Amino acid sequence: MMNFREATEYLLGTINETASRRSPQRLERMAALLRNLGDPHLAYPTVHVGGTSGKGSTCTMIAAALTAAGKRTGLHTKPHLSSMTERARVAGRAVEEEEFARILDEMMPALQTTAQEFGRPSYYETLLALAFVFFRESNVDVAVIEVGIGGTLDGTNLLQPQTSVITNVGLDHTEILGETVELIARDKAGIAKRGVPLVSDATGSARAIIEAACERAGAPFLSVRERAEVVARPGERYGQSFDVVTAGARYTLDLPVLGAFQQRNAATAIVAMETLRDDLRPSKADVEAGFANLVIPGRMEFFPAHPAVVFDVAHNPDKARGLADALRDTFPGKRFTFVIAVSDEKDALGVLTPFFELPSSYIFTAFELPGRSSTRPSRLANIAEQRGFSARAIGDPVEALAIARRSADGGDVVVVTGSTFVVGTLRDWWLTNVAARSRN
Repeated sequence: MMNFREATEYLLGTINETASRRSPQRLERMAALLRNLGDPHLAYPTVHVGGTSGKGSTCTMIAAALTAAGKRTGLHTKPHLSSMTERARVAGRAVEEEEFARILDEMMPALQTTAQEFGRPSYYETLLALAFVFFRESNVDVAVIEVGIGGTLDGTNLLQPQTSVITNVGLDHTEILGETVELIARDKAGIAKRGVPLVSDATGSARAIIEAACERAGAPFLSVRERAEVVARPGERYGQSFDVVTAGARYTLDLPVLGAFQQRNAATAIVAMETLRDDLRPSKADVEAGFANLVIPGRMEFFPAHPAVVFDVAHNPDKARGLADALRDTFPGKRFTFVIAVSDEKDALGVLTPFFELPSSYIFTAFELPGRSSTRPSRLANIAEQRGFSARAIGDPVEALAIARRSADGGDVVVVTGSTFVVGTLRDWWLTNVAARSRN
């Protein structure tokens, strides 16, 4: 049987496997793989969550409330921050490395059979299938599944969910989904299925396209804007308190996470949960309890220090706008030192522009991963300098963070953001070298 290192090496070797040889960019290969595994994705009820921003947080909120309700809950989100194992969680705990390796080893005959007809399943397809198998073996009562990219052709679109969600629509993965919000909305709306409610917080033209797609598919469309009101309450400075009011209940929420954008995610999660069948639907008390203990690593995650540090994955313009607004609201009057790396396929200028509205300076860095590369730090520094900001290019992420901490005043805030890869790397370093030491 393979060990975890061998499992990791196998998966990394599949990163450049993309479309099926027989039918490029279709779902046939993923369907064949799941069929060869006994269709594990159909063994339990699911909630299917897509969107440009907030889908991971919304998934985590739904899973937290279901767990508080006593349901054995699976959670699949992507990408991971530290380890591949994070993509498959049950009751809040990631699959153990040994179990991860065992499941992948037992999947090998199905992977090989699938490869003979369609080409070797990709990194994403294999990890997604592994999560589905883990959930089946764990006898989950329900699983919450985040869409990978888009919706129509994503591997998760083979689910037969209880409820579907599209949080919102913005510009991301334009090289795959299209250059406009309308094209992206059309792709995301492909998760609509006959008889399955689709909940969305999208607005404007994106909402119109999603609603039309639901009508064609025979899926009831539920607008979060029409079904839930968010009412602010005074609360902790480094958390947030607010109510979400629906026709069914008034939820009194205290979230230990930052960012006003999480209020929209909470409203979306609640409307989605209210559509679940009676035996799955969390009560008002379950929702409030689950949200009160919410942990969302790498999403406006705050660590008090001198200077304070925030970790937030903001790898597209939509997420960057949400982060910039949250920083302004949470830390009024503060200056920010950003440590940023941006994947080379992303819109670097679109990611950086919202931050230029803040009193800020920049240290740009890079990452190296199989099949992934970052925009040159010097190019990012040039963009910032042309806008009149102080900027440096430091290739090593840990050195970049160290310089940011030394150069920032004690009252400033250091913000580690951009690519998931750099946020995950530096968050791990922080937890091991700073947070752990401060507890001793």
